[in-house]
Parts: sequence; structure tokens; C-alpha cells
Amino acid sequence: MTQIIAFQGRPGAYSDLACRTARPGWETLPCPSFQAAIDAVREGRATLGMLACENSLAGRVPEIHALLPEAGLPIIGEHFQRVEHCLLGLPGTRIEDLRRIHTHPVALGQIRDLIRELGVEACSAFDTAGAAEMVVQWQSREDGAIASSLAAELNGLEILRANVEDAAHNTTRFYLVAREAVWPSAEAERVMTTLVFRVLNRPGALYQALGGFAENGVNMTRLESYMSPGTLTATGFLLDVEGHPEQDSLKQALSVLRECSENIAILGVYPASPSRYPE
Repeated sequence: MTQIIAFQGRPGAYSDLACRTARPGWETLPCPSFQAAIDAVREGRATLGMLACENSLAGRVPEIHALLPEAGLPIIGEHFQRVEHCLLGLPGTRIEDLRRIHTHPVALGQIRDLIRELGVEACSAFDTAGAAEMVVQWQSREDGAIASSLAAELNGLEILRANVEDAAHNTTRFYLVAREAVWPSAEAERVMTTLVFRVLNRPGALYQALGGFAENGVNMTRLESYMSPGTLTATGFLLDVEGHPEQDSLKQALSVLRECSENIAILGVYPASPSRYPE
């Protein structure tokens, strides 16, 4: 049986590269949106979904906190993908031929030094891999794209210069989602738990909620706030913590959380990526 992993983006996108890195040999399924990738998993057209949730330069992906609680797809893993931008052009193109560089707006913000050096026009595109596709369609040596080495390979483009990003630490974190939860053992080490909750609308509620994690020695690695739909007074939070809900420390922290919060939902309990703990 063919194993399929869905992602948001065009073939050759960094999410595509993340899928191939995390699940070698699996077939990747490009989807036009995060919702479409979620639907592909939910409907059984894909075994897993690879959903970008945050980037070390660009910050959070805001759609995730809205989509995941309603998706009904538990998080079963995480993956960190190093983003290595490449300057791509048609075969035979010289860097001095370029007049315009096309890529996603976020990527444009990560290659300011290159744009300044080359003196080219920075042009926004809907997707990094989509920009590579457009360069092929236009067949103009004055147009280049910023995308992955995989996008170059899939579209028959040349890498004119590799690693053109301004910051070497540019990394995107992904959640891996599936139709059924697969929790590690409570005795397992290096486990992550992701949950969402809404604090009660009263003084000190958030202080009390977060204090439970501090008092019980639970390390929070991500905390994102968002307004709950349909109200301007109820704030929701998405939280990543180290630990397993059945371990005493996190169990006690969650007990405190329940006293001052509502709509608590655990979105996933999963092994931490080895990238969290480099040797």
C-alpha cells in the first residue's frame, strides 16, 4: 500500500522537502491550502499531513491555532526543516542576466542582502515553488526564483547560488497529523504535548494557569494567544510543553489549568524531534 503525506504548497515547496526528509520513500500530495491538506488526511487520501506551525525568522503560522482544534486530527509528531534558499534560473542563465527575483513574500524578507547586492527587483509570488514554475513558463533569463534545491530539480532549473538566505538559522517547524492518535508510553523520555485552552474571564486567570506549569517544573516551549471566534473578551491559547499528560509533573499542571480555564483540548502527545536536542 502506498503511503502518502499531504502538504500545503506546490511540488518542490519547502513543505514538500520536509515530507520527503521526514518520510523517505513516501508519495507527497501537494494541496492548495492547509485546510485542503487536512481534508486529504481526514478523507483518507493521505496517511499523514505535514503542517507548518512556526518559523525561526517569520514567527508563527496563524492559521494553525484555528484549524487544528476543529480538524479532528491528532498531532503524532514534529519535524524541523532547515530552510536553504537557492537562487534559481533557466539553464545557461548568468547571475548578471537577472533583473527580477520572484518568491514568496516571507522569503523576500529573508534575502534582503542578496537583493541589495544584485540590484534586482523583488517580486512577490504566491509560493516559492510556484515562483520556480513561473520562471520556467516565462523562459526569460532576466527572471529568477528563490526556492529549494528540490524545486530546481523538479522544474529543470539551475542553481545559480545556494544558501542565499540572510540568516543561517532559518528553520521551519511542522506538526505531523494523522487520523488516529498514537501516544508514546508515559515512561518515554523527550515527549511533547500540544494543547489549546481558553482562560476564564477573571483577574489573574492567566497568571494562575501558567503558574501551574512553573510550580511543577514543566517547560513551556511555545505559547501563542488568539481571540476566540465570536468574542472580544475570551482569549485562547495554543501551548507546547515538554512532558506526558500521565507523568506526575504535567498531570499536576493540567489540574491547575482546569481550575482557571475552559475548552481544554489536548491536540497531541508525541515524540520530540531529535532536532530539539542537538548533540
